[in-house]
Amino acid sequence: MYIPYISSKEYHKYPFGAMKEGTSAVFRIVLPRNFGCTGARLVIKKDGEDYSKVSMQWDCMQGDSEEWWKVELTFDETGLYFYHFEYDSGWGTGGIYRYRQTRNGCLSAGGDDWQTSVYSKDFTTPEWIAGGIFYQIFPDRFCCSNQKKENVPSDRILRNDYLSEPYWKPDKNGKTLNNDYFCGDFKGIEQKLGYLESLGVNCIYLNPIFEAHSNHRYDTADYEKTDPLLGTEEDFRSLCKEAKKHGIKIILDGVFSHTGSDSRYFNKKARYKDLGAYQSKQSPYFDWYKFRSWPDDYVSWWGIDILPELDESNPGFIDYITGEGGIAGRWLKNGASGWRLDVADELPDEFLESFRASVKKQNPQALIIGEVWEDASNKSSYGKRRHYLDGTQLDSVMNYPFAQAIIDFVRDGCAEAFDDVIMSVTENYPKPVTDVLMNHIGTHDTQRAITALAGENAGGRGRAWQSGRRLDEKSRRKGVKLLKEAAVLQFTLPGVPCIYYGDETGLEGYGDPFNRRFYPWGNEDGELIDFYRTLGKIRRENSDFVSSRYETVSALLGCVAYKRGSITVIANSNPHPIRYNLPPELFGSRLIFGGTDCDSYSVGIDANSAVILKR
Repeated sequence: MYIPYISSKEYHKYPFGAMKEGTSAVFRIVLPRNFGCTGARLVIKKDGEDYSKVSMQWDCMQGDSEEWWKVELTFDETGLYFYHFEYDSGWGTGGIYRYRQTRNGCLSAGGDDWQTSVYSKDFTTPEWIAGGIFYQIFPDRFCCSNQKKENVPSDRILRNDYLSEPYWKPDKNGKTLNNDYFCGDFKGIEQKLGYLESLGVNCIYLNPIFEAHSNHRYDTADYEKTDPLLGTEEDFRSLCKEAKKHGIKIILDGVFSHTGSDSRYFNKKARYKDLGAYQSKQSPYFDWYKFRSWPDDYVSWWGIDILPELDESNPGFIDYITGEGGIAGRWLKNGASGWRLDVADELPDEFLESFRASVKKQNPQALIIGEVWEDASNKSSYGKRRHYLDGTQLDSVMNYPFAQAIIDFVRDGCAEAFDDVIMSVTENYPKPVTDVLMNHIGTHDTQRAITALAGENAGGRGRAWQSGRRLDEKSRRKGVKLLKEAAVLQFTLPGVPCIYYGDETGLEGYGDPFNRRFYPWGNEDGELIDFYRTLGKIRRENSDFVSSRYETVSALLGCVAYKRGSITVIANSNPHPIRYNLPPELFGSRLIFGGTDCDSYSVGIDANSAVILKR
């Protein structure tokens, strides 16, 4: 098929992908000589503005059958730019648009514009995480030190049956209270730092640690205190200090779009001495919330009444979080090295910009990761385009597009759709963002990776169906194999792999709370853990994983191959082995991971597995 423009090829667009403000870019289209083209134009607009047309110049002939047209343009302002091309011929005026791959490998109907992102020339992201490995811990479910805790509320159910599943059945009033705790704590994490170091982890991402009255702690009760079951503030500082000795930093989960109704700020249950917004309009926190009719009719997060929504544009709230001595800086002083912002796409620009300024003022190398499930470069929310990645808000995001692309490809084998997603993200995101993407394949909000890959489709079934459901022996073997292939992709794509605690031992589970089981200490899959250790070692030993771009070698017939500098990764999602013939530029590559055998010109790859080569 004749393709006149491929945005990922540098002879079509240089430089590749997103650009710093002030950068000049060359755009070049290739047309058949027999079209008799008499003129061509770049049709471009800045987001929110009208299209303009920029004439292209005839560039050169390529052989006897092709001619090239080009234009050079300087981008002086940050923002998103969308473009396509027009050309004139004896048949009239034609257009050149982008077509996307669907999951079945077919081209999508209709043409789209290409996107170019332009970001601040001063934008940098923390260097210490690039090339590293995240490890996400749901604090209640990782490790319990059994140390005695003080001031634990009496309405909590404390458990030590670690291999059992979390409680999920509603109470007599039809509510699921999430008040059973397995007592994971800071000291427990501290005891396992050597284990995490052995995986190559250099950053722990902790789900919420602040005082709250549910086991997930997304209903913050007090931003200034650690939850008593996790330990004291001093215990947290000790964890950060000991982690540093293992080369590990810690980032915290910042839940700033809502609090708990049972909190010192809202205080619906009058648990706290503070005068809460629910109790009085004279409360210092009253203006932080959105009451339709005080006190019982208030805006809550996704309609969940125990999660009253905050007005994140309120100056008093912004100052409390980001001002001098505010929450953002306070926990950095206590040892944290950054933040993951819960539902970042629901936080207004003024909050995100103030948060970044506060964090970077205290520590320019502190990391700010946002939870955005879609392409964060062009997402719209609350009626306007967001600019998370222009250098004024986030450093990077949780990479849900990559996660879904990996799961879909490993499970279903559509190489073309996989490559389209990866290339789209790496083109649209600024390189400083791409280098520190949080590349998970499962989190506390999704199915466990092995379950998503090999489990029965939940199909919208509820918790009663999900409860107790496990892979049978045959499916488990298949799941481990697929998980290994997925992990190779996760560890070698641009960005930073994030292991959700227990994935490295094949922990299973459908949705919440079954994806939040306790880590199976004493019942681990040692062979699978060693597999993850090997991948971690390969990352540490090859600097290509720090910042080298993604370059497609091939993507078809259930197999993808891509380069990262001197590294080549080939993944075979077919249910049968293949022999992959290397292109000439890869002749002589040596096999450093996986594969059945390798000579100078080809490599054998088992069914549903991946290999890593090095030139």
